[in-house]
Amino acid sequence: MKSCVIIPARFKSTRFPGKPLVPLLGKPMILWVAELSAIAVGISNVHIATEDNRIKEVVEKSGFNVIMTSEGALTGTDRLAEASDKVKADIYINVQGDEPLVDPKDIINIRDNKIKNINSIINGFCWISKEEDPKNTNIPKLITNERNELIYMSRLAIPGFKNDKFRPSKYKKQVCIYAFTKEELDAFRKFGRKSILEQLEDIELLRFLELNKKILMIETKSGSLAIDVPKDIPNVENALRNR
Repeated sequence: MKSCVIIPARFKSTRFPGKPLVPLLGKPMILWVAELSAIAVGISNVHIATEDNRIKEVVEKSGFNVIMTSEGALTGTDRLAEASDKVKADIYINVQGDEPLVDPKDIINIRDNKIKNINSIINGFCWISKEEDPKNTNIPKLITNERNELIYMSRLAIPGFKNDKFRPSKYKKQVCIYAFTKEELDAFRKFGRKSILEQLEDIELLRFLELNKKILMIETKSGSLAIDVPKDIPNVENALRNR
């Protein structure tokens, strides 16, 4: 089955304008993500979906494919769905452009699990480290059933507890690698709006719950760090140095 990576890269981020081009150890973040994705699927199968010519110029100069998309895409997955009209594949892997520590082996594992479970959305997760705060609303947390199927994802620290002796000892957090079919992406976009829960939590994957799609969560390498706001940069650069 043919698979490709599409990296949504929006310049006009609300919390961090210009985020895809922020330099990390001297290299724009989007190139860190694109190069790691290319290790997994090959450079010809990596596409950056953006609405901005500044991002286009940077990634094309480094030899990567660019798909120009509209400015009005509601989410990164909507942008991915739009870009999928221009790329023919069986499996579309969304690697978020703010995950410069993504492990190529995790991309391959997500893809392989999609091949085995073609009717399920595939998403990654890892365990929150001791240095991270589960109450940090920039980190989406999640709960699954015992088959690792997603029950819910939230900005709050979930699961909750009533009795302190049942307080969770660790929490799962989302790692933004997803795998979809074209049909799943089309259904997502045709929904036409953010779902109520998606809007409240600002987590786009929740829209698939309204579409009655099973979401299978696959554990990835620990230590994933995304850049959500400028203060995240020093920690990510330190992690890049130590890699």
